[in-house]
Amino acid sequence: MSITVLDFERCYRAVTARDSRFDGQFYTAVRTTGIYCRPSCPAITPKPANVTFLPTAAAAQQAGYRACRRCLPDAAPGSPLWNTRADLAARAMRLIGDGVVERGGVSALAATLGYSQRQLTRVLTSELGAGPLALARAHRAHTARLLIQTTDMPMSDIAFAAGFASIRQFNDTVREVFAVSPSTMRVEAQRRIRTESQRRSRSESPRQNGKEGAWATDPAAPIACGTLTLRLPYREPLDRDWLEWFLSAHTTPGLELWQTGPAGEGTYLRNLRTPHGYAGIRLSVLPGHVRAELALRDMRDLAPTVARIRHLLDLDADPVAIDEALLHAGQLPGGIAPFTPGLRVPGCADPAELLLRTMIGQQISVAAANTHTARLVAALGEPTDGPIPRLFPTSAAIAENGAEVLAGPAQRIRSITAAAAALASGELVLHQGRTAADLRRDLLALPGVGPWTADYVTMRLLADPDILLTTDLVVRRGATRHGIDLSDTTRWSPWRSYLSMQLWRSELRARAATGAAAQNADSEAKVSIS
Repeated sequence: MSITVLDFERCYRAVTARDSRFDGQFYTAVRTTGIYCRPSCPAITPKPANVTFLPTAAAAQQAGYRACRRCLPDAAPGSPLWNTRADLAARAMRLIGDGVVERGGVSALAATLGYSQRQLTRVLTSELGAGPLALARAHRAHTARLLIQTTDMPMSDIAFAAGFASIRQFNDTVREVFAVSPSTMRVEAQRRIRTESQRRSRSESPRQNGKEGAWATDPAAPIACGTLTLRLPYREPLDRDWLEWFLSAHTTPGLELWQTGPAGEGTYLRNLRTPHGYAGIRLSVLPGHVRAELALRDMRDLAPTVARIRHLLDLDADPVAIDEALLHAGQLPGGIAPFTPGLRVPGCADPAELLLRTMIGQQISVAAANTHTARLVAALGEPTDGPIPRLFPTSAAIAENGAEVLAGPAQRIRSITAAAAALASGELVLHQGRTAADLRRDLLALPGVGPWTADYVTMRLLADPDILLTTDLVVRRGATRHGIDLSDTTRWSPWRSYLSMQLWRSELRARAATGAAAQNADSEAKVSIS
């Protein structure tokens, strides 16, 4: 669906069907009530003559509409369009979601993207219905709502943690966007939490009806300042086994931890380096949502932390659209068996870490890569509090002392320390606002980085859906097994990253079914989780 020109009939059919797949892709503004909703809002469907469809929550707020307090449209899952598109508007939205405007203003956003502030504002207003300040304002309002509803923080602390310049600005924005004062919003949230807890105590599953937004709090979880337990929804289906395998198989001791519960459920723990320090995360993939427990050292890091978790797990993908396109274009049921619905392409937690860990894992097994990375983390990683003892080392630390810690061929060690030095000096810049072509070019310019590494890092860093890992050994063998010509894959565009994952998983399954050691198959994949 185009952002600039929304198809009214298609949007209205989605609203009539309350189709949650379109949540976050557009918003329904109702002129008679002055509110805007997500497509799956359980309220009575408005008449066609009374609605307007807008591309972003910020555009709705800019037009004078307030957020529906029933479906919480500002908390809808992120739009998959920000990943499928690589234009200026989409790249700007990724950086706004990471809090660039809150930290450095519109000037920092424009400079990061390589445009003037005037041109950036013009493009975003034309494409998304709101300029960068309005988009960031909507982002701040969403963060403020989450802190108001899920913590006991004083309102003054919430105002500055959410990125507002003053308490007055915070109060005015909350009243304008949500039509209630911050204190009223907190009282209503506490009442809702008590109601949900009572329903749970009666062993009743609360109806979701789209109410659980992108950061909905878990009413069963204790709330303390700096600690949140959130439900991060995703569009179903989602292949939970694939994500759990990906996380668990590449867990590095000292940096990450994988725990398996009595019922076989998996939990992934690690620390994330954030703009104002670091945050500890604990993630469990559950039906309909990911349970995320966050321990924040600075509450200003809430929005970036949530954005990075969603990126890591590819939670904003539209799996139904992806699967239908792959199956229709390539007749995959006969070509890849079994085809796995809802397969995700994992992103990354930290761009520099992704590149350096991928380089460490080149030409060695996953187990060996984990061992080498663990040694590096133990020697150079910064100590932290909590169950995970360290952060991944900074690029500067690896550039200076990595050669003394890393083992293996001298050329590979030099390549890793050279990449770290380029990152530390700013010669190489990695962020989600870059274009795939520019990023791949800069990666290939590094010594020791070939096409596989450049494509793999680009795919995961940018959540690029259309990169086929044609040089990956397992992908090539999977394609050969199923008669797929990797030199002719345009019919699967723009979803070739997901085709790579389908071929990869299919080949690993086939080897396991024929008695081949799964560990050997994993070794050949040469992948390092970030």
